[in-house]
Amino acid sequence: MSQPTAIPLDQVDLTDLDAFARNEGWAMFDTLRAEDPVHWTPEAPPNSGFWAVTKYTDIDAVDRDPETYTSTKYVNLEEVDDDLMDLRRSMLETEGPRHRALRKLIMRQFSPGPLARNYEDFLRDLTKVTVDNALQNSEFDFVEKVSADFPINVLVRLLDVPVSDTGMLINWGNQMVANTDPDYTEHLITDPDSDQYKHLPFRSPASLEVFEYGRELARKRKGGDGTDLISILVNKVPEDGQPLSASDFDNYFLLLVIAGNETTRHAISQSMLALIENQDQLKLLQEQPELIPDAVEEFLRWASPVYHFRRTATRDVELGGKQIKAGEKVVMWFASGNRDEAVFEDPYRFDVTRTNVDHLTFGKGSPHVCLGNALARMEIRLMFTELIPRLASIELNGEVRRVRSNFINGIKKFPVRVTAN
Repeated sequence: MSQPTAIPLDQVDLTDLDAFARNEGWAMFDTLRAEDPVHWTPEAPPNSGFWAVTKYTDIDAVDRDPETYTSTKYVNLEEVDDDLMDLRRSMLETEGPRHRALRKLIMRQFSPGPLARNYEDFLRDLTKVTVDNALQNSEFDFVEKVSADFPINVLVRLLDVPVSDTGMLINWGNQMVANTDPDYTEHLITDPDSDQYKHLPFRSPASLEVFEYGRELARKRKGGDGTDLISILVNKVPEDGQPLSASDFDNYFLLLVIAGNETTRHAISQSMLALIENQDQLKLLQEQPELIPDAVEEFLRWASPVYHFRRTATRDVELGGKQIKAGEKVVMWFASGNRDEAVFEDPYRFDVTRTNVDHLTFGKGSPHVCLGNALARMEIRLMFTELIPRLASIELNGEVRRVRSNFINGIKKFPVRVTAN
């Protein structure tokens, strides 16, 4: 991907989902960073508009300051009714001691040491199975056979559910996170009839199926001695002494289903596409596979699988020379920060030898830094360590189609032709 062609500021529209499906978000980000890095963006009713924050330093400042920019008013662009906030609240929309208590419930399972001891050998074997199965074919869809297959199989291990449920879990995640893409859901969040689902996460009826699935698991594991994530959630009391309510469990489980699948999948897809489009970088990793572990950080910077997260101003505040009023939405465009030329030299160069890649993909100093970041890094490292030496060649074999979303930077169709070693 080369430096995109600049567009005039008056043509920038971060609510244009079709522009993101055409991969045109980067040109908009470049214009905003250069001309209006804290930019007011109107939205169609019932939403009220938001401040788009696009420079790395401003994004990081917002993310580190939960007292001024709160997540308790929700982290997506959708504006949730006040009377539904507690019903729909997950760990992402919680702050302070309760947020820390909820994170710590499963934090140990996602820490680098326990992950390496408990899961690395299993994940390495699982990676080999995924790659073996994919490379039985010379032509296949990379998303279907590799980048979707691997993370979902990791998730079913962490949840201790049948491998046969993987397709169902992927489908649910697609319907919820890609609730703006008609290829994934019949219930678009932009449709007027989505109001009937406004009490559900992502305004998606798929949430009800996820809730029931999780509740059945909880019923079976309550009082047991399992070490899977479900058993921990139903049998362990958070350190603040406040047990999970029924809706707490529902929303925590739903978050695991999404976070354990969607973002790693898209990061793997975007990284492989970058290697195909930059064959010199692929060749370098084939010749020097010892570079792969460090290259993972460049993969993550480049992939930026989540375009943005939202906060809400708790008070009147100045940011980037703009006066933000209490109650207004402030949206951190992490993907834009990962292309900020003030931080990353030649940011549109995909460089697997880039050093000090201090990207924003998982957040940085925020209390909300991605809980699964060590697992995602491990999955990506193991996947490319296994896959790259197995590829004599790989090229596109048709059109790459992207998710119609300004939230998830995802690829949904990725046909490739390969020659295996």
